[in-house]
Amino acid sequence: MQNRTGNQFALEETFIMLLLRKKFALSLVIAWAAMLALSLGPATVWAQPEKTSPATTITLQEKISVMEINYYLSQMSPEELAATLKLFRAALVVKSQYVGNVDGVKLMNGSIKGLVGSLGDPYSVYMDPKMYSELILETKGSFGGVGIVLGVKDKLLTVVAPIEGTPAQAAGILSGDQIIRIDTQDTKDMALDEAVGKIRGAEGSKVTLTLQRAGQEPRDYILTRATIVLKSVSGKMMSDGMGYIRITMFSETTGKDFAQKIAELEEQGMRSLILDLRNNPGGLIDQSVTVADLLVPKGPVVSVIGKDGSRETFQATSEKASRPLIVLVNNGSASASEIVAGAIQDRGAGTLVGTKTFGKGSVQRLVPLDKDSAVKITIAEYHTPKDRSIHGKGIVPDIVVEMPKDTEKDSTKDPQLEKAVELLKGLKKQAAVAP
Repeated sequence: MQNRTGNQFALEETFIMLLLRKKFALSLVIAWAAMLALSLGPATVWAQPEKTSPATTITLQEKISVMEINYYLSQMSPEELAATLKLFRAALVVKSQYVGNVDGVKLMNGSIKGLVGSLGDPYSVYMDPKMYSELILETKGSFGGVGIVLGVKDKLLTVVAPIEGTPAQAAGILSGDQIIRIDTQDTKDMALDEAVGKIRGAEGSKVTLTLQRAGQEPRDYILTRATIVLKSVSGKMMSDGMGYIRITMFSETTGKDFAQKIAELEEQGMRSLILDLRNNPGGLIDQSVTVADLLVPKGPVVSVIGKDGSRETFQATSEKASRPLIVLVNNGSASASEIVAGAIQDRGAGTLVGTKTFGKGSVQRLVPLDKDSAVKITIAEYHTPKDRSIHGKGIVPDIVVEMPKDTEKDSTKDPQLEKAVELLKGLKKQAAVAP
């Protein structure tokens, strides 16, 4: 058999691609038809099919836009077309020659997972039907799990924060703990959302997490899953007209709930505020802007920088008078909570107390692929009003106050909160003696 040089092979590949372009387009059309059939699935309560006679039934092929397929092809470079053909070849080799049974759909799902995973971004992930359904359940305000918000730090699966009142918090799991195993499975190279899916499960079932804490030996935590109910805003009046509000995460109602709590405490005589964002893993950007609107002067809150360099700046519009404000943060404060903290610090609206924040400054969008799966993809980074990017860096508070190592043994000790109270009392005294 005659050997071919690399150049000859490349020319042959290009020639074959030109010859097979129409056939390739037809293959994509067929694949698109199959995907559309899967996405349509059986009739659901929100999309019941109309009864039609065989003569008037519209075939899937007639529903497919060939122009759309051609558009996709036209957007590909020759190298991308060749790589796509190679993917189909690899799938054919596996299906036709692998000694065991091959699930074709599972094979393609694995290809999509690898495609997104090749980005090297822990926050961009392919969500299979199981992961996608769990995410939808979470948006409804409750889910079965242990109450841990996860992130990735230094390429390691890391606890951003335990959720208050959950099995994770009760077991003593802390921000910064690294999860090295889930049950018996090593978490090295495990996708973030895959790890979340493995930790969640039915109420009453158990999961074992092996955690590595700085300076300590790995330790197993056997946790019983519970229904995790998300309540994002709580608050109370303290002494000397000081109000205290805790935001645990930024969900769909956080902005409204925060405004209601502010009004409630003002009726009780609140003249200064401590906002606690510790162990707040973030959430919805629009809700963080709504909260910031009640705390910072009129002007910029955060800018979202897109792939093409485009910038969308969200503004505070409130004309309400400012009040003395202390914000508590720590290494469990991430994402949307860093938006609020960064705006307050950059705009001089208050003082940040605690430890450096987590440093998640990227924005994700959920893009459904069909009715059962989606891609969660990083689409932008956000910058503070002074154009600081905090992704991977975090925000250093104005006054650093470390928590003592024995805090988990004595929950009554909270030097960060004590420092906030001290600062507000000092401001009150200064105001009293001012001319």
